[in-house]
Amino acid sequence: MKKTLLALAAIAASSAAFAQSSVSLYGVVDASLESVKGSDTVTRVSSDNLASSRLGFKGTEDLGGGLKANFVLETNVKMDTGANGGGATRFFDRAAWVGVSGGFGELRLGRQDTSLGLLAGNSSILGAQGYDDLKIAKTFSGDTYRRTDNAIAYMLPKLVDGLSAQVQYSTAAGTSTAVGTEDADKLGSHYGLNVQYAVTNGFSAGLGYIHAKRTNTVDDTGLLAYVGYDFGMAKLTGYVEQDKRDGMAEKRQVLGARLDVPVGKDFKLQASVAQVKDQEMTANNKDKATILALKGIYSLSKRTALYALFTNVKNDDQVGLNVGQAVADGKTARGLAIGLSHKF
Repeated sequence: MKKTLLALAAIAASSAAFAQSSVSLYGVVDASLESVKGSDTVTRVSSDNLASSRLGFKGTEDLGGGLKANFVLETNVKMDTGANGGGATRFFDRAAWVGVSGGFGELRLGRQDTSLGLLAGNSSILGAQGYDDLKIAKTFSGDTYRRTDNAIAYMLPKLVDGLSAQVQYSTAAGTSTAVGTEDADKLGSHYGLNVQYAVTNGFSAGLGYIHAKRTNTVDDTGLLAYVGYDFGMAKLTGYVEQDKRDGMAEKRQVLGARLDVPVGKDFKLQASVAQVKDQEMTANNKDKATILALKGIYSLSKRTALYALFTNVKNDDQVGLNVGQAVADGKTARGLAIGLSHKF
């Protein structure tokens, strides 16, 4: 009898422990048939055009006293080939961090979104997929500094309804090969901040900033800001990004506007236009590119959607931006994709 009571007590204790911690598997599978026009026209099955296909694990444990331990491990999976998006050098290319949260906010350590990437990568705000302007223009937010290694991020506690903020620093330890040069251990390091505000009356705004040490003598500075208002019948968002690199004569600038229109309960139409100025950041290339994008998304369920995407890039004489297929300077590039996306 005594042994039975002890066994029941052990089972009860272990059940309580499991109830206080959880690990979940999640992901996205996204594939489409696309036709992209650059110098040549290519038709292919592609991955990640509406959302990045991924496989992830996330977990949390209640430590008591209002504290929780959290982690995320997330890898990109290419639906057209089945390959891992991070290649041979890394498996969890999208995220690999562990942290602790409580009344003080949250502290995370590891690979994660940068303060700029946190805005660009959120499709409900802007977007950084292959048919989106911030990716096409190779901005700091959509390309160069989309994510970062060796990061320390602190999310501030909720002080005002609708307000969220974080500060971040990346040590970039082990990423520099410039051994023996001054401050070699700091090459690749960066610091940044992110502030977002959204209220129930439809107004939203956000700001992301990053300052990175690119080389021993060259620093990169990026700023991304947006303002939006949801009118109910439609949501209008305006945004600007400015990228600066030491030693370059000009600043890259993207000015854009996006309109989201729900059509009935299950269909959403999105249109955006953006102008890219001084994309190469050089004095002898002041030409511009204009990017027009249309998206139609039809929800088959809460998890599955059919979509159609169209993006047209009109380049001036010295600009060759494209939609995943190289194009000569001054030529128009475009892409059309029809696909299916499922979340699990």
